[in-house]
Amino acid sequence: MIRNQTLPERFAKFMGGLLAPSPSNQLLARNHECFREIDQHKPLEEYEFAVVDTELTGLDVRRDEIVSIGGVRIRNMELDPSDTFSAIVRPHGDLPKTSTLIHRITPQQVRDRPLLEDVLPDFVEWLGTSFMVGHHVGLDMRFLNRACRKALGAALKNPGVDTMRLAQVYEAELWESYYDRYDLNISYHLNDLTTRYGLPAFGRHDALQDALQTAYLFLFLVRKLRQGGIHTLHDLYLAGRSWRWYL
Repeated sequence: MIRNQTLPERFAKFMGGLLAPSPSNQLLARNHECFREIDQHKPLEEYEFAVVDTELTGLDVRRDEIVSIGGVRIRNMELDPSDTFSAIVRPHGDLPKTSTLIHRITPQQVRDRPLLEDVLPDFVEWLGTSFMVGHHVGLDMRFLNRACRKALGAALKNPGVDTMRLAQVYEAELWESYYDRYDLNISYHLNDLTTRYGLPAFGRHDALQDALQTAYLFLFLVRKLRQGGIHTLHDLYLAGRSWRWYL
């Protein structure tokens, strides 16, 4: 007989609380151990968030690669610009011209850079026990986890919060009539949301700059959701309980 899970049980599952064998890599073993159990009822100020962005050679997770990783920390629900991660990496394959047109990283820039597998341990250590935040974060996490499985033997367990989905929840709170949900003029691109909400603007298609941009968006949305009634991690989960949490 299959027992229906309670809300706390479903939350624990979504937030990485399932017991699983620890990976052999010490960095990832510590990472997995940290997320075996999560107290979701503490104030948000007591959690750390790592806002992450990647630049890619393309969008196919099976054959495309990461060429840049950027990240910035949020502590006490405030941006900490002194705690960042930034790295350009050399892909195994050629750097397509189409991707260079987007992120402006050239073959010359990556020629003498380390491979992703050489950078990953530093990134995983920097990421630590923070919750990962990103705009369309599932894409970043799929590429990062594929690389971690290949280079380190297991995926990351840091739960991911998607600012694009947060923005969709916030916009839904602003609906004044049934037909507002069909407004096709709202764009959920990071830069369009930045303009819509009057947030500080940073350079586009640079991993660290996009991470900073996303951090401002995340802080804005958390403070606006439910008229400022988001106080705990559990509140954040309930506000967007239809989200997909990326593990």
